[in-house]
Amino acid sequence: MHLKTLALTGALTLSCATGAMAELLDVEKDELKFGFIKLTDMAPLAVAYENGYFEDEGLFVTLEPQANWKVLLDGVIDGQLDGAHMLAGQPLAATIGFGTEAHIITPFSMDLNGNGITVSNEIWAQMKEHIPHEDGKPVHPISAAALKPVVEKYRADGKPFNMGMVFPVSTHNYELRYWLAAGGLKPGYYSPENITGQIDADVLLSVTPPPQMPATLEAGTIYGYCVGEPWNQQAVFKGIGVPVITDYEIWKNNPEKVFGITKEFSDQYPNTTLAIVKALIRAAIWLDENDNANRPEAVEILSRSEYVGADYEVIANSMTGTFEYEKGDKREVPDFNVFFRYYATYPYYSDAVWYLSQMRRWGQIAEQKPDSWYDEVAQKVYRPDIYLKAARLLVDESMADEADFPWDTDGYREPQTEFIDEITFDGRKPNDYLEQFPIGLKGEQKVIGSEVEG
Repeated sequence: MHLKTLALTGALTLSCATGAMAELLDVEKDELKFGFIKLTDMAPLAVAYENGYFEDEGLFVTLEPQANWKVLLDGVIDGQLDGAHMLAGQPLAATIGFGTEAHIITPFSMDLNGNGITVSNEIWAQMKEHIPHEDGKPVHPISAAALKPVVEKYRADGKPFNMGMVFPVSTHNYELRYWLAAGGLKPGYYSPENITGQIDADVLLSVTPPPQMPATLEAGTIYGYCVGEPWNQQAVFKGIGVPVITDYEIWKNNPEKVFGITKEFSDQYPNTTLAIVKALIRAAIWLDENDNANRPEAVEILSRSEYVGADYEVIANSMTGTFEYEKGDKREVPDFNVFFRYYATYPYYSDAVWYLSQMRRWGQIAEQKPDSWYDEVAQKVYRPDIYLKAARLLVDESMADEADFPWDTDGYREPQTEFIDEITFDGRKPNDYLEQFPIGLKGEQKVIGSEVEG
């Protein structure tokens, strides 16, 4: 990968975007290595690198693809990586000690939406019988209720129904579980003794790295999966599967990836951390500005082998305002990938609480916690204070608009209602939220052996 260089004169550098003079932060560490997984939502990192935003901040960055999410997290924890494109659940799970234990923070949320659930052609053919149609096309959003009779038939024939997701604490795991449960299918529980997540499950979920999803589906090892782009559209292009729903339809404008660093890094290198966040905010602005006018250029960048490495057409299919379901059934989804609008980059405490609520719902958090615990964990991991400090610097340097940031929020979104099952989420009341679900742990319930008790 090429490394650009920039001559810096004194403490000033000229902004590429506006011509405004910006004072460089006195960064404590200027050579950095960031990890990512080959997904389109790593775009802010690629854009910040290619457009010179990191260098504008006096940072010399190397971007390095990682084999899977565990390797990536371990790299940040042990210091081989200075930071990374992460699953939103990873900093939270690490901080509370589910899996690896380490205090990871996020000062920057990378995007909204961007995932889909794909099933094999064979499963799709069976599901279609249970889906209403208009003008010869399936009516969206498609409920997992259409999958339920298919799963029941497999069970009656003595066949397990296997689906893939990318990591136990991934958005994809929680979105797939949410969709299945909303359609009356049990996606299984975790317990301290059994971390397969398959206790009392109608559908057996297992981990497959994102780029391997289409091949695993084609091999028949799994019947469907939840993954980020471009790996749903890849199934359409290869003719091996059909995306049945996007996460935009499961939870409109849901938070997705985050940029994760250790708390130790942010404490030791506060100016470097601010400089990183400034560069990433500028990249996010560029990705969404002028009604996504820069997306074709972004797609070209992402299609390069050093980034996502999928065909331009495959990445463009979801990055430029559309999404193709069944082959030829391309629909307008202008907000499928959101990088900056709707305060997409602000790390909301309520987003963290939603992820924690799903960990509790499925047994990754084994016992009931008070609402105050959720708030405390959210505030340990999500760091809007760092984010707003970086945003203020950009506004003062005329590189961002004052109106584009939620300066006065307490970190909690207003109650959100746009879920596929129409259940309202209030981040201030996670236990009340969990009580509303017919499937999932609530109150003092625990998983003991193979059963839910309490």
